[in-house]
Amino acid sequence: MANLEGKKAPLFTLEGNDGKKHSLEDYKGKTVVIYFYPKDDTPGCTKEACGFRDLNQSLKKAETVVLGISKDSIESHNRFAGKYKLPFTLLSDPKAEVMKKYGAFGKKIMYGKEVQGTIRSTVVIGPRGDVLKHWSTVKKAEAHPDEVMAFLKAR
Repeated sequence: MANLEGKKAPLFTLEGNDGKKHSLEDYKGKTVVIYFYPKDDTPGCTKEACGFRDLNQSLKKAETVVLGISKDSIESHNRFAGKYKLPFTLLSDPKAEVMKKYGAFGKKIMYGKEVQGTIRSTVVIGPRGDVLKHWSTVKKAEAHPDEVMAFLKAR
């Protein structure tokens, strides 16, 4: 997938684990971090989510909203968010429609085989709806939240 930096972020509306529909337009005027992840309550995804959780106060000071998106159901998101006390909204994209728009779903190598699936990736969207930063592939889930925070502090 092409890098989205400098382009308008694709619009979406998805259901969140807070019982509300969330549209990108709801966050106009704010900086939004959207991280795409494969599956609730798996080792890498848990480390990444807890990393964003642990940075929550710093992210709030940077006036930044975090949204996690996966194909998991709202029920799964609720269990995951409750178990790890995640202070941000998890959005359900069961058909991977939004993930595809962001290049977060497609061919990847897993256990040496090419498969179709969620590609762990992140975008930072600026207050005017443009993509400021796009990590098209996140290599180390546990270190990534700090990488995102460093980018936010540097801009």
